[in-house]
Amino acid sequence: MATGFNAAEYLLSAGRPDATAVVSPRRTLTYAELAAESRRVAGGLVELGVRPEERVMFCMVDDVELLTGILGAMLAGAVAVPVSTMVTGLELGKMLADSRARLLCVSGEFAEQAVTALGFAPEVTDVVLDRSDAAAFGVRTHEWSSLTGAFRSGQTWEDSPALWLYTSGTTGQPKGAMHRHASIRAVCETYARGVLATTSVDRFLSVPKLFFAYGLGNSCFFPLGAGGTTLLEPARPTPALFARRAREEKPSLFFAVPTFYAALLASDVPDDSFSSVRHAVSAGEPLPASLFERFRARFGLEILDGIGSTEALHIFLSNQPGAVRPGTTGVAVPGYSVQIRDEAGAVIDAAGKPGELFVAGPSTATGYWARYDATKLVFQGEWLRTGDSYVRNEDGTYSCLGRFGDMLKAGGIWVSPSEVEERLRQHPAVAEVAVVAAPDADGLDKPVACVVAAPGFAVDPAELIEFCREGLAAFKRPRGVVELAELPKTATGKIRRNVIREQVRDVLRVVPSQ
Repeated sequence: MATGFNAAEYLLSAGRPDATAVVSPRRTLTYAELAAESRRVAGGLVELGVRPEERVMFCMVDDVELLTGILGAMLAGAVAVPVSTMVTGLELGKMLADSRARLLCVSGEFAEQAVTALGFAPEVTDVVLDRSDAAAFGVRTHEWSSLTGAFRSGQTWEDSPALWLYTSGTTGQPKGAMHRHASIRAVCETYARGVLATTSVDRFLSVPKLFFAYGLGNSCFFPLGAGGTTLLEPARPTPALFARRAREEKPSLFFAVPTFYAALLASDVPDDSFSSVRHAVSAGEPLPASLFERFRARFGLEILDGIGSTEALHIFLSNQPGAVRPGTTGVAVPGYSVQIRDEAGAVIDAAGKPGELFVAGPSTATGYWARYDATKLVFQGEWLRTGDSYVRNEDGTYSCLGRFGDMLKAGGIWVSPSEVEERLRQHPAVAEVAVVAAPDADGLDKPVACVVAAPGFAVDPAELIEFCREGLAAFKRPRGVVELAELPKTATGKIRRNVIREQVRDVLRVVPSQ
């Protein structure tokens, strides 16, 4: 007999009713108030016709509405699908159509993208807005405050679907990683408690947003699972903003990606801005040792670098408090096992020999929605194939060597080179193009476009970068454009990306900020 369990009920019951659960620039809610709001939203979704295991998509800023929307959907037995607010209308439309969601919840500032998206998603029947002054959508439209109805808990089990998170991952095009209700409890019990030792007195401040697996753990699962307080920030993250929030709200746990830690070092924020923080956490891309040392020297904090994935829901390999090895990703989080395998799939036991990283643990997704081949490639029995090249060090820690494939990350977010290349090929000045990763001054990989000019055209780097910004999410744009006479290729015509990476490895390097 399946065990009844609902992750939202689990999260909402962890804190004292009168304890502060959420602080945002607009509102502060106790656990009792957060539970009431979430149940109101759940009842409203059911009144709109949302049924158990149907998808509800959210394209919203990090605020009380998004948090209660995610919790409310799960309470109702539906599947919450928070998606990036940085996507274009076309990209949003593709995810809406793929998920077959009938209901989209959207913040007013993303109304334009939503209107475009609905043109590609004819199955959507209802849109819920967090305010009333947005555009017309051509479908039934509701205000957030109208989500009311008698709360009827949807029956769920540990293995019931709770959450889909769209990721490009190791295979390029976005696909929905499907997570169980039990997986949410698992990441609270493994990484949050096993590594960070979270308690009800902790206050959580995260730069990554709720639509990321990383941010969703930092700002929802971990604080609520511990009975602590989440500090939500709806605005675009900047060093000045987050330093101010840290001084005012005094978080004990701070989460960011290496790119943001580098931005803090390059800023003029006060050195004591994060004096309340007991642990700073990094994930999303490898943290260079030099960045770790510079941050510790200036702000007095060690950064716990780790690796997680959308498919694993959160961090499964991490440095431990008091045992940080700069430049490494630490050791397996309690509850997880890792292996390094060679190209033939054999396990590599020897230290110092590189291979592909595999992980097994209680929070891995059940697969990708409607992606049979990709699911078989990535989910292999109890093991999850990460696509990362790793090596085990003599002391038992693990170090990342990059990607096995050609995917790259910018600011901790997957970028598909083929998608950027496809956009650049639409420009009349571009005959051929290859997008690869090159390290910037802080050793963080960023996209660089190597372009062969079309006959009669000159390559204007600024124009091409802006062209990408207009047609893609901004984080996918190249950070540099290099003109080449020709792209190096194999005898069979395949682009030699390893050669190109070597050619452009220094194009983004400047003297690091002190």
